[in-house]
Amino acid sequence: MLRTSSLSYPVTFFSNLRLPVLSSFRSPFPSFPPKLVSTPISAPQTPPFCQRTPSSMVGSNPRPQGKVMFSSGRSDGGNKEILVQHLLVGQDDVKMLTELQKRISEGVDLSDLAVEYSICPSKENGGMLGWVRKGQMVPEFEEAAFSAPLNKVVRCKTKFGWHLLQVLSEREESKLEDIAPEELHSKMQDPIFIEEAQLIDVREPEEVAQASLPGFKVLPLRQFGTWGSVISDEFDPEKDTYVLCHHGVRSLQVAKWLQSQGFKKVFNVAGGIHAYSVNVDPSVPTY
Repeated sequence: MLRTSSLSYPVTFFSNLRLPVLSSFRSPFPSFPPKLVSTPISAPQTPPFCQRTPSSMVGSNPRPQGKVMFSSGRSDGGNKEILVQHLLVGQDDVKMLTELQKRISEGVDLSDLAVEYSICPSKENGGMLGWVRKGQMVPEFEEAAFSAPLNKVVRCKTKFGWHLLQVLSEREESKLEDIAPEELHSKMQDPIFIEEAQLIDVREPEEVAQASLPGFKVLPLRQFGTWGSVISDEFDPEKDTYVLCHHGVRSLQVAKWLQSQGFKKVFNVAGGIHAYSVNVDPSVPTY
């Protein structure tokens, strides 16, 4: 369903977290948590309908219950992201699709049917695709998804087959930007910035011991398992969040993940603390 991403960055993945692969597609979302590696490689192929698990995204937006109407209503999508679940059947399975539509209209949950009938790997997550924005899906699916009123099921056809899709929630599109070390340094001269901004250093403790910047909370990437699930307890997704590492690679991985978790505005420190030392403050050691 999703277009091939142009993103390529150094990342490998924990093998026990990888989902079944459809070899002809690659997701634009970085899977997480990544391992730290020294050699840049392209992101591996991942199934187009399985970006992440529903428990990390649904949050306070419960799955709708009861009858669900079918709609062809449309909107322009604007600068929003939508939380989508779907099921997929083959192009020749129109009769099955009609029967599934009937069962949904009678109150059966789309996610339950996805587990049983969908041919998309997202069936393992009840058909959950996660938060998506425009430009990440093939046109037919995108048009249907961004035209669908909340909680109403829409039927559409793409080159992959027939889809029944449901938009569970929507939110303002989050932003991810690079920030130059010089600009970060300028901001850090204001004590209010240090107090109000959310500053995250994802390097390992031994690296932080060699060089660090004031105000940054250390969340080592290799320890993601201990802090990833509680990130929203310690940090406010509505506040500006700045992520730092050695050269800007690991921090970009984490910044993309924070964006996927609903953080509204995330900044990746371009070039990392090394660039900060070389371009801004030579008193910060390089290593």
